Amino acid sequence: MPRLARLSATVLFAFLPLAAHSASCSDTGGKYEAWKSEMAAEARAEGVKERGIAALMATSYSKATIGADRNQKSFKYSLEKFLQVRGADTIVAQGRSRKAKNADFYASLEAAYGVPAGVLIAIHGMETGFGGFMGDTNVVSAIATLTYDCRRSDFFRPHLIGALKMIDLGMISPDSIGAKHGELGHTQFLPGNAYAYGVDGNGDGAIDLNNFADALASTANYLRKKGWKPGKGYQEGEPNFAVIKEWNAAKVYQQAIAIMGAKIDG
Repeated sequence: MPRLARLSATVLFAFLPLAAHSASCSDTGGKYEAWKSEMAAEARAEGVKERGIAALMATSYSKATIGADRNQKSFKYSLEKFLQVRGADTIVAQGRSRKAKNADFYASLEAAYGVPAGVLIAIHGMETGFGGFMGDTNVVSAIATLTYDCRRSDFFRPHLIGALKMIDLGMISPDSIGAKHGELGHTQFLPGNAYAYGVDGNGDGAIDLNNFADALASTANYLRKKGWKPGKGYQEGEPNFAVIKEWNAAKVYQQAIAIMGAKIDG
């Protein structure tokens, strides 16, 4: 991934309010090529430059993304089934080992952002098996397809704009690979969140969510900016559980992070 030129945090991470928009949507891919031109005009109006526009115009309708979006099952599981399917015991065991081997790094994140190691490690394990699999789908095509699709256009649209602006800045490339819904890196940031909350965790002057340190620091920054209260609890009923809800909307996912995080920190 290209290194970033030096930019102020305000310029790099200001997530601008959306302009009024009217690009069409569809439940099938038949009108996708025409939609790209409509969307490109709106993206330009929101500050996307030529590199980002070119990346949008080069995308293709992702049937794999639509298939995954239409076939989500795991969030319908009971908590017990969800923990089993996601391999919670393995995540906890490996998470404890990872925390012990990299204690200074996690302590530095907690000092900077107030988020305990267990929460960050649980998210890392849940999202990608600690970086073992970070996706197989073109990020821009995935997020553009979900913006075009009528099901949740308004939700995914800011993430498409974020992805295109990241391309303009060199944070990702038009060929970047992520998950089926366009999530990026070790902890699977949606592009709009990566654009808004990404930080340089290893001090190399670049922000790369495929880099372990950048991804974990960005995750901690996201949670802190969403209201994480340092030193407060994060189990259900405690102040920081509400912040875990900001990471994922599924109740079983929120509960799993809290449960595994406590076991890793314990």
